[in-house]
Amino acid sequence: MSTREGTLEGGRTLTVADESAVIARVRSGEPEAYAELVRAYTGVALRAAVACGAGPDAEDVVQAAFFKAYRSLGSFKDGSPFRPWLIRIVVNETRNTVRSAVRLRAVAGREAMLLGSEPLIPESADPAMAAVAEERRALLVSALEKLSEDQRQVVTYRYLLEMDEAETAEVLGWPRGTVKSRLNRALKKLSGIVTAPGPDGWEGGEGHG
Repeated sequence: MSTREGTLEGGRTLTVADESAVIARVRSGEPEAYAELVRAYTGVALRAAVACGAGPDAEDVVQAAFFKAYRSLGSFKDGSPFRPWLIRIVVNETRNTVRSAVRLRAVAGREAMLLGSEPLIPESADPAMAAVAEERRALLVSALEKLSEDQRQVVTYRYLLEMDEAETAEVLGWPRGTVKSRLNRALKKLSGIVTAPGPDGWEGGEGHG
């Protein structure tokens, strides 16, 4: 299982209290303290940018988002979690940067990049099992393309970016009930797509070739 974002060197995880303390230091004239937040959340910010279609511009988008977040710390609500607030800025920055409708709709390629950003299969894994896992991952990427935009978003934030329900609701600007209902519909649809038999009788709608 991948390490949850917000973990610094030495395995220490930033809590909301830690984040608030860092922000207070920045506000009091210690701008270098902001680097702690940058180190903790660069990974998830990059994956969010890629998931929203930034592609090769992802690093530039994230850099701009961190700068905008820094400039906006004065309006940041004390006691709120920093991560979903940052991701919302990343999402908006990505949408402002990416103008091409083709790139916005290239979900399969974006999800392939996103899922491939971290090793999901241990090097010691049995080659046959690794091949099956890769095949399943490719199937998931293909299945996500068949979801609606809202459904793709909620699956991406909840599972690919490992956000909890409250964080997902804040980033998307939806009520938590909407997050839950759309996620349930998305998972049911994904289940139907993934388990549907293909032309040769194999589940998943794809043949082995």
